[in-house]
Amino acid sequence: MLRTTKLGEADRIAHLATDRRGRVRAVVKGVRKTKSRWGSRLEPMSHVSVLCWEGRDLDVVTQAETIDHFRAIREDLDRMVKAAVLLEVADRLGLDGWEGGQTYRMLVGALRFLSQQDSAALVGAFLWRLLAEEGFAPVLDRCAACGGPGPLVAFEAAVGGALCRRCRQGTPLSGEALVLIASALGGRLTDVLREPPSRAVTEMETLATRTMEAHIERRLRSVGVLDRG
Repeated sequence: MLRTTKLGEADRIAHLATDRRGRVRAVVKGVRKTKSRWGSRLEPMSHVSVLCWEGRDLDVVTQAETIDHFRAIREDLDRMVKAAVLLEVADRLGLDGWEGGQTYRMLVGALRFLSQQDSAALVGAFLWRLLAEEGFAPVLDRCAACGGPGPLVAFEAAVGGALCRRCRQGTPLSGEALVLIASALGGRLTDVLREPPSRAVTEMETLATRTMEAHIERRLRSVGVLDRG
């Protein structure tokens, strides 16, 4: 579940990421009552199996069973912040017609990984993979402006990727960060997620965040809480 919003005095609207229907909004009746039958099953970040009655504008949740609460994430503030970024991005993409499928599976996989072990590179790698899934993978093997071979020393999302010395604008790009981004986009996630905290990892995440914000045309509020030290 991505997030909830209040509805009336006792209900909530659950914003759900699903495999087959994309993002779904469903009313959870009476969930805010003290003796609600839903308990803690329908909380943001929970992986749940939900049965809904399909309505015209809003569905209605009729049954919910917990698959995973991701307790290890909830008990670690740093992991909680990272998870919040993943959920916010998935939710923002949903507003633009997110269809689920592979993106849904990527989100669940990222949360499962994060619940098992922390990774300094998780947010950056996840955002780059999502951008690729959305069809916005940057040009990294040549200058995005002139097509020259480089060396590539800057990055500008509006231009489409990495830039050479002659065309450089936007944000400086190190060779180490370029390799990490290319590895994440090329499917070598295992290697990227093993990376310890470093300037290159932070650079990769910052560029991923700015590119994602340019794509969805709004700021990501949860990103400001990330520790980039």
